[in-house]
Amino acid sequence: QVQLVESGGGLVQPGGSLRLSCAASGSVFNIYQMAWYQQAPGKQREVVAQIAPGGKTGYADSVKGRFTISRDNAKNTVYLQMNSVKPEDTAVYFCNARNLITREAVWGQGTQVTVST
Repeated sequence: QVQLVESGGGLVQPGGSLRLSCAASGSVFNIYQMAWYQQAPGKQREVVAQIAPGGKTGYADSVKGRFTISRDNAKNTVYLQMNSVKPEDTAVYFCNARNLITREAVWGQGTQVTVST
């Protein structure tokens, strides 16, 4: 089963940029659909962006044009480039891997992103 470790969270000013990384280990990376979710205080966890093994992507309307998900299958890593961030982007961001064969899903531990002056 794959294990996930996120990094790159922190404090950023509105309008700034941040890049999150999620490193996967323990399994064949290119059979997993990868995704980033956000969970703000008091709210449900929601998908932000997802990427298939071949690179096809999808985004929540709230982040289209601002966030970019990408993956490096050689490095077993998925990224979330966050540009033009807004205070409402403040949340814990979780990496998710879904095995396209077994349909099992695995979560990372989460990384906090705070957008504030």
